[in-house]
Amino acid sequence: MHRAGWLLAMLGFLSLCAPIPGKKDSPTRPAFTPATIRPEAPPPALSTTPPPSPTEPPSTPEPEACAPTPPDALGPFYRPGAPVRSKVGEGFRLVGVVRSSRGCRPLPGARIEFWLAGPDGRYADAYRATVFADERGAYAFESHFPPSYGGRPPHIHIRVTAEGHRVLVTQYYPQPGQTRGQFDLVLVPEESSP
Repeated sequence: MHRAGWLLAMLGFLSLCAPIPGKKDSPTRPAFTPATIRPEAPPPALSTTPPPSPTEPPSTPEPEACAPTPPDALGPFYRPGAPVRSKVGEGFRLVGVVRSSRGCRPLPGARIEFWLAGPDGRYADAYRATVFADERGAYAFESHFPPSYGGRPPHIHIRVTAEGHRVLVTQYYPQPGQTRGQFDLVLVPEESSP
């Protein structure tokens, strides 16, 4: 629509919305004044891009950098050599993606070690596991809901190693009643400064 046609359409619309002489404006029908019209401004462009499908997430470019996962205490109960398995109990599932802080790229094959207290509040080999990230950097780990003990909130210890990256030691703190958690693990490349 050219500028003159747009202006005529706006004036026609405003004449329908303009206050009726002798009547007060209704709160549902605001008064418009010619000052609100800017004939030099073109009408807003209509988008010809179809909306995203409700079943597909919108595509977003990968960020150039991801914030590294904050480290946390190793604690006194870490023992290397946990068996390779993705399940040490039932009732809580932790999933995520292991990424590099540089480029946010996934780190396939990253080694993720988990350990947590058993339902009785004690650490044991039965509650230790090693999981390897898949080709997309994704991992999944299933356990019982970690108990609180000694004044500590429920938590799962995590130690992650990946070629060319610093070791990450952190913890995940699920909320009471939570049955599933999402925790991406972002490692810093070895050559990065602290």
